[in-house]
Parts: sequence; structure tokens; C-alpha cells
Amino acid sequence: MRSVRGSLNRVTLALVGLALVTPAGWLAVTRAPGAHTAPVDLGGLASVRAQGWWTPVIMAGSITATVLLALWCTRQLSSGFRPFVVLPAPGSTLRTRALEDALTEHAVAITGVARCRTRVLARRKDLHVRLHAWLRPDADPATVLPALTALATHTETSLEGYRVHTQVRFSARSRRGPRVG
Repeated sequence: MRSVRGSLNRVTLALVGLALVTPAGWLAVTRAPGAHTAPVDLGGLASVRAQGWWTPVIMAGSITATVLLALWCTRQLSSGFRPFVVLPAPGSTLRTRALEDALTEHAVAITGVARCRTRVLARRKDLHVRLHAWLRPDADPATVLPALTALATHTETSLEGYRVHTQVRFSARSRRGPRVG
């Protein structure tokens, strides 16, 4: 599943590439007369520069393009907005971080789970829940999985109106013996 940001990046890259390749192709096909000549009418350019509106328009366009590109680059660096989950009760919302914390707390309370990391991704009416549970050395995954399944089912029934997709990953802590020095 592609994200909106990834799709927007691909479209932007394609448009910039098209904007660069089109004039280059035109110059290659028309065979500009010399390497140091401009492919514009110098007389027309001089008459436009003599107009009073030329400099402010070019400056405003350049500043606007620079600001928009700077904002776009800044957005690429940020991790993004963590969306809210709208609950069935009127006017109530839930932060996805709070849902992650609650699920982690309930998962760690299950016998056999040493620690847990939870990640909730919300997209429209879909919630993707990833539970990474580290089991204690003496725990059996077959005994822990039904409790985590019940937790996932409880989460799905609590968040009616959303399709909840849960992935559970188990990791086991190794049983280290004493080291011989």
C-alpha cells in the first residue's frame, strides 16, 4: 500500500523531470546555433525587462517557489501528524499514542510477556495494530497467543466503525548460561 506522501513525491519527481527533459529535448532537436547563444529572442527579452512589472514579478515568483520548496523539504523530514481515532460517543476522540500505551500495558500484564512494543497506524477507517511481544524464557507462545487474540478482539469491538488489522510478532529472550571467562 503506497502512502500519499510517496505518491506525491513520485508525481513531483516526474513533473520536475518532464520540465527538465522537455526543453533539453527541444534544444537537441532544433539544434541551437551555438553553444554560447540563448534560445530566446534577446530583443524581446530586453523590451520585457524595460517594463516596470518585470522585476517584482520575477522576485515574487522566485521567493514563492523557494518558500514552497523549503516547506516541502521540511515536511519530508518530519515524522508526520499522528491522527486521532474518532470514538462512537459524540465529540470524543482518542490519540493513537494513547491507544498504543493502553494496548502495551494490557499486553505486558499477560502472563509470559516480558515486554511489548505497540504501533498503531490509522488510515481513514482502518487501524493497523502491530504488537511486538518479547516472551519470557519459560513462556510458550501457544499459551500467550489466545490472550493477545482476546486483546485484539476487545480492541476491535471497542472501536466500532473501524476495521482493525492486528499483527503479532513474538520474540524470545534467550536463556543465557553463565559465561566462562
